[in-house]
Amino acid sequence: MALSYRARKRLALFILVIGLPVYIVLAVTLVGLIERPSLWLELAIYIGLGLLWIFPLKKVFLGVGQADPDQGD
Repeated sequence: MALSYRARKRLALFILVIGLPVYIVLAVTLVGLIERPSLWLELAIYIGLGLLWIFPLKKVFLGVGQADPDQGD
């Protein structure tokens, strides 16, 4: 079942306002649990975690900034 444009827009907003800050806190906590790695390794971990969240959610964000395709002009 495909999500409607309005549902995807609301879900994208929820993910950005609620989900992303929670994910950031979890990522920082996860990195904080391990002993302090070198600067470059820590940077690579944060970049990897920063990109990891978007892959499963890419379909939700596609076309959300466009005009509503369900609405006729």
